[in-house]
Amino acid sequence: MTIAWSTRCCHRLVVIAAATLAIGLLGGCAGVIQLPAGDGPASGRSAARGPVLAQNDRFLIYDPAPGDSLQGIAGRFLGSAERWWEIADFNGIGALQAGRPVVVPLQVVNPGGISRDRYQTVPILCYHRLGPGSGKMVVSAANFAAQLDWLARNEYRVVPLKALLGFLDGKQPLPRRAVVLTFDDGYNSIYRHAFPLLKKYGFVATVFVYTDFVGAGDALDWAQMQEMAASGLVDFQGHSKSHSNLIQRLAGESDERYRERVDAEIRVPREVIRQKMQIPVTEYAYPYGDANELVLDALARNGYQLAATVNPGGNSFFAQPFMLRRTMIYGDHDLGEFKAKLQVSREIDSR
Repeated sequence: MTIAWSTRCCHRLVVIAAATLAIGLLGGCAGVIQLPAGDGPASGRSAARGPVLAQNDRFLIYDPAPGDSLQGIAGRFLGSAERWWEIADFNGIGALQAGRPVVVPLQVVNPGGISRDRYQTVPILCYHRLGPGSGKMVVSAANFAAQLDWLARNEYRVVPLKALLGFLDGKQPLPRRAVVLTFDDGYNSIYRHAFPLLKKYGFVATVFVYTDFVGAGDALDWAQMQEMAASGLVDFQGHSKSHSNLIQRLAGESDERYRERVDAEIRVPREVIRQKMQIPVTEYAYPYGDANELVLDALARNGYQLAATVNPGGNSFFAQPFMLRRTMIYGDHDLGEFKAKLQVSREIDSR
């Protein structure tokens, strides 16, 4: 290890370095998770100018200069300002503190989010309609705004659904308070009420559409979807062709006809969305949350990588990629009930 000691902080650095070496967390291949530009400290992105106090191939200890930010440090040493959260989570801080060096992990650390007594779980939240209305599936615009504001103020990091791929493969960590936002069906209230708020907070989201619905009634149309996708904040993925329940046979349906219908419900949205929007379609949400072995086989055969149910709870590093848990957010949930849905870790049961 090459060390440039400062008398002023010698003792403090010894303590930090010893703690770092004692953690014994998992290593791995370096990687980048692209979080939205607005999802980070407000202290700016200027290049870090302070000295490196100690370094090896896995970690360095950095003494922040006045005006430094976590984003600036990440940009200098990790190649992307958007990886600032890796430094924040490793050091257990939300912002730099005057006179306190920070450890910068140069390689992937603890991709499974495992600690001595807990492991990380990533909640995927599911919405349907937004705006006025009294149905259970309708979340008011005011409640949705309050929920996003609470996430932003309490250091939750909204990540794209596709970020779970590296997490489930054991290759890429996620922020300690990572959460995913999804919308089902493709109602145009997403454009009217959700999209402005996603832009305000720089939050990303996935919209699962069933393609027979696009452009009909109160659904999104292709122009709205293309505008949202062009923002870089909204991704569109498959939710079937017609919203048919994939595990229920139709009256008189033969085995062959059932297999053909399931294949179409999975294949067609992938083809249509790719043709209309020129985006990859590798994620799927089951209509009504239901799947069976035939459905899982069809997903794999059609090139999907992730699929979501509506079984509530968070997703750990050992979650099944085609059976991801997803928690419904209903219109009658107050903010307290919303907070209770955000399961970001679970205790390890040693019994």
